[in-house]
Amino acid sequence: MLLRRIFHIQNQAICQQCRRYVSSPILRVEQRRTSQQLPPTPARTRFAPSPTGYLHLGSLRTALFNYLLSKATGGQFLLRIEDTDKRRTIADAEERLYRDLRWAGLDWDEGPDIGGSYGPYKQSERTSLYEEHAKKLLKSGHAYRCFCSVEKLSELARRRSNLGLPSDYDRTCEGLPSELSDERAGAGQAFVVRLRVPAVPPEYVDLVYGLVGKPNRNRKAQILGEALYEDPILLKSDGLPTYHLANVVDDHHMKITHVVRAAAFGWEPPEYAHVGLLQDSSHQKFSKRKGDLSIRRFEEQGIFPEALLNYVALYGWSHTKTNDVMSLSDLIETFDLKFTKGNTVVEPHKLVYLQKKYAAKYAYENGSQFEGLVDRVLGEIQQEFKAPSWHPDLVYLNHLVDNDLRTRLTEVLRGTAKNYTNPKDFFTNYKYFFYDQPPQELHSGDVPEGTRTTLMGLWPQLRTVNATFRDVHLEAWTDDSLKEKASTLVGLISSKLKETSSKEIYKIIQMYLRCAVARGSSGPPMHTTMAILGRDTCLRRLDELADLLDNDTQGIIE
Repeated sequence: MLLRRIFHIQNQAICQQCRRYVSSPILRVEQRRTSQQLPPTPARTRFAPSPTGYLHLGSLRTALFNYLLSKATGGQFLLRIEDTDKRRTIADAEERLYRDLRWAGLDWDEGPDIGGSYGPYKQSERTSLYEEHAKKLLKSGHAYRCFCSVEKLSELARRRSNLGLPSDYDRTCEGLPSELSDERAGAGQAFVVRLRVPAVPPEYVDLVYGLVGKPNRNRKAQILGEALYEDPILLKSDGLPTYHLANVVDDHHMKITHVVRAAAFGWEPPEYAHVGLLQDSSHQKFSKRKGDLSIRRFEEQGIFPEALLNYVALYGWSHTKTNDVMSLSDLIETFDLKFTKGNTVVEPHKLVYLQKKYAAKYAYENGSQFEGLVDRVLGEIQQEFKAPSWHPDLVYLNHLVDNDLRTRLTEVLRGTAKNYTNPKDFFTNYKYFFYDQPPQELHSGDVPEGTRTTLMGLWPQLRTVNATFRDVHLEAWTDDSLKEKASTLVGLISSKLKETSSKEIYKIIQMYLRCAVARGSSGPPMHTTMAILGRDTCLRRLDELADLLDNDTQGIIE
């Protein structure tokens, strides 16, 4: 029976070899329902990456789904390293892999760094096992040696490509008598071991796509008289295995229950399923060789691990909860095998949404995760203090040092968490909490035309604002009292602007306060902003704007 690399939860759609045999959906309704349920016994799953690139979104999702299946059933999750491609191996990829998975919150029960009962967990340390099983396949007739040179195979692939055909093998060596094959191998002639793929592949039931195995012969090849045989290489000329052999052998010996079909050896195959590819907006597959998609890049951008895991879980899997925000423990509790068919285009705005939700959650809980968020943003602000990148002449509020700075940051984060995306954007959006902008810069084009016109036209009435807040003493400078004082101002100014509604006057007061105190930037409600900034800073900024309005008959700009 066909030896085939079909992952249980793999970051790819049905492989090309299997795609030729995928039938129309023919499972009965009962079969469809059952295939989405979790197995009744503990599942033993694995994630088997290759150190030829770094962990990216697609591979993180593969690891996550396998992790969730094992944990939801009380099973084990293994990490195995496919390190047989020495030519393309990246020196630090394996260590990065361990670190990135743990940063994301995924730990394994067995693996190269922690050991286990079924090791070793690196394929480069299991080569004798693959050679043993390759010999068994040769002896049983399921495989054969191929002595064709690289030049011969390249020419065959070129010719097939010109004909518009797949570059499958032509079985030149398939009919060699075993004695002659043994003799050539014994003489030191280079060879590979190929799987002899049967004319009619065996059928199997994929938990997502249904029955797979219907023959689909290449009609064009038949018309052109070309013999096409998939016959994938199992053992390379250097003695190292390909994934076609290594994964099947390893999954059997490591007792993996939900990964690949391994019937050529007469083994009981695990159950398996395929989920679609993750694609970018141009419908291109995510690749570990695209550095901007690596998990390390998301970490460097300040994305929360919990938000990233939640994000990738939502692609290719359906759940019944009314809320997409799910922690890792929520995902384990909710997880089933209800995977969606077809590829999925990843939407970046969904990650932004989740990032904001988790920031608000951390701020509300006020625990260690919120403290960690404060630490990350504090590092960004301290870097800006060393060399302000957005304006070289600015100086930070010189009384904000050490614990005072952390206290200020904590207050701002708590008030703005629902809009938090990452440390750099946070500082850009709320820098007025940490820097003093020179008054002479206030006439720049940052203030919208409508705001300038409104403030200038109502300046005689708005003078009351500064005086009213100056009457608030330091001990009364709190969020609640400032909110009440703003409401009092509405009544005072309404008596001077009888044709303007109280609601409109309140908006104008807030506009004036935001332009003066927050330098026109968005942020928390003004009474909260003023409470955080403190009395001295707010009064000084109100006076600075008042001076500009007094001196500039055209408003805020000259």
